[in-house]
Amino acid sequence: MARFIFFDFFGTLVSYSPSRREQGYKVSYRVLKEAGGPQEYEEFLDLWCEVSDEFDLQAANSHKEFSMHAVGNAFLQRALGRAPSEQLTASFVDAYLAEWNKGVRYLPGLREFLSRLSDCHTLALITNTSDSQLISAHLNQIGVRDLFRAVVTSVEYGSRKPHPSIFQHAMGLVGARPTESIYVGDNFDADYCGGSSAGMRAFLIDPDRQSLVPDAARLINLFELEDKLGIRREQ
Repeated sequence: MARFIFFDFFGTLVSYSPSRREQGYKVSYRVLKEAGGPQEYEEFLDLWCEVSDEFDLQAANSHKEFSMHAVGNAFLQRALGRAPSEQLTASFVDAYLAEWNKGVRYLPGLREFLSRLSDCHTLALITNTSDSQLISAHLNQIGVRDLFRAVVTSVEYGSRKPHPSIFQHAMGLVGARPTESIYVGDNFDADYCGGSSAGMRAFLIDPDRQSLVPDAARLINLFELEDKLGIRREQ
């Protein structure tokens, strides 16, 4: 019987846009321009996406996580043609994350849902992110941080999903064995395959049936998990 439920964050506990364009990044652009960046706005976005994609590809191949600070530093160095100061990098990253966050949306009823699950399960979080403070801020704002026994971020751990070691690390923190653990996420490779490779029972949020997973492991939405686990809701 499952005693522990581990969750992904982005795309699972919150909806979000992964876009590096559509949110609008005028403040980030202003930080660059004030530092002497010669790029026009669209050139700025193109270069930011190029540098970010390079970091993503390297991380996908190595499973080693990078920090947003490292991306910001590399971008500014390429955009300005010189090494940026730590203060400039921090200012740019703060501005960028604030604007990227405009694409994050909280799920109605999440606190109540997690509270019900926590009555009979130990909850924990395993998420890929390049900024751990971003996760903490969202959990506190939603009002659910107290419901998680452990929060494991790839940038703090060093490796990212789907590497099995990050799942094993999280299970070790809460004293869980794979056979009594569930993992819930929205990405087939990182979440479903990653959790499964660590011996956990994995569920994939896949309303459009884009991935080849058993129906018993597919969720139309996060809240269907209670039905899959046979948890009765109080009327």
